[in-house]
Amino acid sequence: MNIEPSIKIKRIIAIFLFLTYLCCASLLAQNTPKKYIAHKALNSLEIDGLANEESWENAKWTTEFIDIEGDKKATYKTRVKMLWDDTYLYFFALLDELHIWGDITKRDAVIFHNNDFEIFIDPPGTTHNYMELEINALNTVWDLLLTKTYSQGGAAINNWDINGLKTAVHINGTLNNANDTDKSWSTEIAIPWKSLFEPSKIAEIPVNNFWRINFSRVQWQHSLIDGKYVKKKDANGKALPEYNWVWSPQGVINMHKPNTWGYVYFSDKTKENINWSIPKDEHIKWYLYKVFLNYVENNNEKEIQDKSILGALVSPKLEKHKTGFNIWVKSPFTNKILVIKEDGKFSSNEAE
Repeated sequence: MNIEPSIKIKRIIAIFLFLTYLCCASLLAQNTPKKYIAHKALNSLEIDGLANEESWENAKWTTEFIDIEGDKKATYKTRVKMLWDDTYLYFFALLDELHIWGDITKRDAVIFHNNDFEIFIDPPGTTHNYMELEINALNTVWDLLLTKTYSQGGAAINNWDINGLKTAVHINGTLNNANDTDKSWSTEIAIPWKSLFEPSKIAEIPVNNFWRINFSRVQWQHSLIDGKYVKKKDANGKALPEYNWVWSPQGVINMHKPNTWGYVYFSDKTKENINWSIPKDEHIKWYLYKVFLNYVENNNEKEIQDKSILGALVSPKLEKHKTGFNIWVKSPFTNKILVIKEDGKFSSNEAE
């Protein structure tokens, strides 16, 4: 079939533009934090690791976890559900796994040295005074408070406890038995709102509002020695690196970047579909953190550039003072002043 050269060129251009669109859409999907609607529970929940109640049946799963950097599929499926009531914030995680094992039984030990499930919560979204909870298949927990991110010199307060915490684990298989193949393990967790309010200085449940939350699963490769599970090692006898699978990808192997965590919206409805969009100022905040981190690394004011966000021009400003600096911008959407201080703490204030 004879096709004119101009038609061929038009087809090539059309294909190129379509592929470019797909690539950009894929990158946007990877860079945009995940979101989830947490509904209010219909009635009280028994924390048994099973999640058999009607409220759990009505709750939707998150998307499946993927590699922390965002470009690889996880070996095993991991999903989470969330609910809340007037007393607790609830989580239920289901982790597929063929060999369920663990050996850490002391509370506040470094749980991620076993395969584990982890929750990260930053209630006010400031990246300061955020919480982390880790749990393994033996129902051993490590709860800690981070004053700020490690990259900004933050400290981990290991003796901080989630008072009133309830956890349970259910094993769909056998624990520490190398002679069979398992299916999955699940954990059900209830965190009292009061314990979450204390470090964040928040005084009320975020009904019809959102918090920044993320989840991680640490998974080690294993070998069998004398019928027991041990971490697989390289030729030098060093344990192979763990896999890190997450709900909302971080872009790097580092969970301690709260500005990239997902969004959980707390609906006052029990199961109705809610159409909630991430607020426009949050889109500005993502860019503001990119500007902040770039300035901290390179100390180059010329790299602080204007950017079009959701069709509006955003113009970040650098403001130096005696004790540090602020990077701030006035939102074209809400007229609020969005600020990141030299220690990485974010705030949103009404314009004067």
